[in-house]
Amino acid sequence: MSIEARIEKAEERAGAEERAELEEAIEEAGAVDDPLTVLQTELDAAKAQADEYLDQWRRTAAQFSNYKKRIDKEQSEFTRLANATLVTRLLPIIDDFERAFETLPPNLGGITWVEGLALIQRKLQLLLEQEGVEAIETEGEAFDPLLHQAVTYEDAEGFEEAQIIAEVQKGYRMGERVLRPSMVRVAR
Repeated sequence: MSIEARIEKAEERAGAEERAELEEAIEEAGAVDDPLTVLQTELDAAKAQADEYLDQWRRTAAQFSNYKKRIDKEQSEFTRLANATLVTRLLPIIDDFERAFETLPPNLGGITWVEGLALIQRKLQLLLEQEGVEAIETEGEAFDPLLHQAVTYEDAEGFEEAQIIAEVQKGYRMGERVLRPSMVRVAR
């Protein structure tokens, strides 16, 4: 096969741009008539193209891997947000149970249906614990506007300024996210 035929075949495979590069490489080698040099040049060009394709494939694989990680992270964040929204809607029910049991007359404590309600309350609390929800501590703590909402500021003996006197409504957080701040009375 003549050099011209090989160049035409290379042109068909690689296109006009690569043909020009191939002809230039052959001329630089100074052996237009030497078939071994022509073949070696073609082989080098094919290896370079294969390396380029391999590099492109690796980049695409890395981009796809990053895409999968990002989608997994977004999906997990969406699930956490949905759980937080549901838990926030359950908090008033937990509050109602707590208020009901705080005001329960002592003589009703042993009745079966009251015990059943206590079990329901405990199941709701366990559900919150399993979701990573915890009550925000307020007793004896300093007022933190990120965790607490001041209902009143009062003069109180035995408390330092900006120290929490009492909790009006329990606050909750899920991990670092505050679901509902604690409503508190704060000392002046």
